[in-house]
Amino acid sequence: MEIMPEKKNEIEELIDNMILGGNDMVNHLKEVLPDSLSETLVMFHESNVINLKKIKEFVKTK
Repeated sequence: MEIMPEKKNEIEELIDNMILGGNDMVNHLKEVLPDSLSETLVMFHESNVINLKKIKEFVKTK
């Protein structure tokens, strides 16, 4: 049973890193993309973040 909490921590850390990496990517791409594409990218990333946070919460309950 001791292995599971460690795995959860690793998964939660991975999700946090995915969110931070996505934030960095979006911030850099917003500077070079036209506004319409930038806005679409931001909305796509926000959707991904919501889903990743749901996965993170699900992992915490298991």
